[in-house]
Amino acid sequence: MVDDEGTNRDLSPNRRQVIAGLAGAALGAGALSAQDPQGRGGNRRAQGKSPWGEETYKEPTPAPVSVRPGEETLPATPRKYTDIQSYHAHIYFDEDTHEKAALLRRWVAERFHVELGNWNREPRGPHVTPSFYFGFTNDLLPVIVPWLQLNSLGLTILLHPNTEDPRADHLYYALWINRAQPVNAYGMKKPGSDRPSVEQIYPNTKPTVAIET
Repeated sequence: MVDDEGTNRDLSPNRRQVIAGLAGAALGAGALSAQDPQGRGGNRRAQGKSPWGEETYKEPTPAPVSVRPGEETLPATPRKYTDIQSYHAHIYFDEDTHEKAALLRRWVAERFHVELGNWNREPRGPHVTPSFYFGFTNDLLPVIVPWLQLNSLGLTILLHPNTEDPRADHLYYALWINRAQPVNAYGMKKPGSDRPSVEQIYPNTKPTVAIET
């Protein structure tokens, strides 16, 4: 039964209170919308024009000169694989994984004749997180790549060749184990005339453990 004021007498007091509360909220929202039609809680849009112009979404997408930023033109022919003179493996770690990195570092030194670098506890060069690296000659590639795939301990590892273009080596010719992460190599340049055109590898480890086969 409904009375003259439209109140449903069959509703319980609790349900009437809920309906009354919803109606009040709706009326309050309507009042706010009338005061602030943009719905920004009193924050009005700034008057004026954007320094970028109007309707920038209509700008055409520019076509890059090359598929690889920084190159002036696409190469006319493929590069020779013999341009690769050696490889680097960069192993990344943090405060949660440094023990894994230490174990992997020891395993590498025990098993491979490589150039083992120092610990980099802070970002160094193009590498944005702590890391260490080891360099190795081309003949070890068929062994070290599968060995690292099976013994990475879940660490992020960057493998890149060494050619006369270190920027491309780190950005475009790289292989990743587990996952990739940013490498800040866009500013890298080719070595000057006072340095070898390709970074040299000078092994400094003395393997004492046979590689598991």
